[in-house]
Amino acid sequence: MEEQREMLQKIVSTLASKNYEIHNFIDLLNHTIKNLQVNSSNVISELDEEFDGLYSILHEMKGSMASAIQQERMRKIQALQDQLSQCSNALESSEELLELAAQSLDIKDPVEFLKAARQIKDRVTTASAFCISLKPKVNDNMTHMMVDFTLERHILQSVKFLPVPKAPEIDLAACLVADNCITVSWRMPEEDSRIDHFLLEYRKTNCSGFPRAKDGQCWEAINYIKATEYTLSGLKFDTKYMNFRVQACNKAVAGEYSDPVTLETKAFVFGLDSTSCHLNLKVGDTYVEWVTTGGKGQEKIKGKENKSTSGPQSPKRISFSRSSVRRSSRDRFAGESYTVLGQLTFYDGNSKKLLYTFRTKFTQQLLPGFMIWCGGLTLSTGLQVPSVVKMHQKSENELSGSATSLNNIA
Repeated sequence: MEEQREMLQKIVSTLASKNYEIHNFIDLLNHTIKNLQVNSSNVISELDEEFDGLYSILHEMKGSMASAIQQERMRKIQALQDQLSQCSNALESSEELLELAAQSLDIKDPVEFLKAARQIKDRVTTASAFCISLKPKVNDNMTHMMVDFTLERHILQSVKFLPVPKAPEIDLAACLVADNCITVSWRMPEEDSRIDHFLLEYRKTNCSGFPRAKDGQCWEAINYIKATEYTLSGLKFDTKYMNFRVQACNKAVAGEYSDPVTLETKAFVFGLDSTSCHLNLKVGDTYVEWVTTGGKGQEKIKGKENKSTSGPQSPKRISFSRSSVRRSSRDRFAGESYTVLGQLTFYDGNSKKLLYTFRTKFTQQLLPGFMIWCGGLTLSTGLQVPSVVKMHQKSENELSGSATSLNNIA
């Protein structure tokens, strides 16, 4: 009986859990139905607005074109009425002259007859009936004001709901990671003139493969991109990779996201050679530190170089063999030449071309270096440096002055 009771309790628990899920699903369905009704009403309202706007445009066009027809009719009627008035006046004058000529034929006196005949001849010469055109100035044809809505009717009949844009395709070959910037380029699988803008989303990750949701950060979005590429600038590559995806949007709806891509964003780093620095500098993996314990070694070197000189001296030019440079590089500095070596080449971040090369006659072996002058170090922009410069100021007299840029090469 206890086994049956335990089994029944499990059934009750299972049924209760299932009933809870069904209740939640019913609530979800009711909420979805309610939202569907609201959204459908909104869409119908928007559809009414669109058609009302179309009707308004058509009504305005109809009024404008009807007005043009009316103006053309009035112009022609006015021209015909003017011609009709001219013809009526000419006919009235011609009929009067005709009656006078007929009466003159009954004159018996030769002198009076000749006089009347000359007058009639002069009037006939200048009579308006012989000057007017008997052809209408305008015709009654109005077909030139007809319209053909075949094309427009075809366009209106082809009006459909806006299609969902297809997913863009990110062009990995055209993407570029350089100089703290990432340029992402994409294209549509086919031409779509209804696309209004694009949405670009990105997030940082430490995964080199396909993005995984469990260890990915939240997506950050850049909206309303009109072109098919976008450059993110001013980035800090604190992670090795970044995920990207793009979404195409038209006036009404956004399409599916593109397949996410992962771009490597490994920073350009350089290190400082701790075996080549001045004795008063302590170089670690993440810092450069000023120390005073190296001063004894410095005084010893200075004493060997010039016993009669008490002030700070510049580094002495000494020829080093390839095998002895690394061993004795810390001992060759004197005075205030607080220098740290290793190697650095400057390139253009976009073209990857060498920016500049010094061309002159060198008499000794040369190494590029960075100098800390009076306790300061300034990093040039565009470089990702994994070190933090720490300066411990013992007194205001020891560490004062301005920083020297890394662009100064010793």
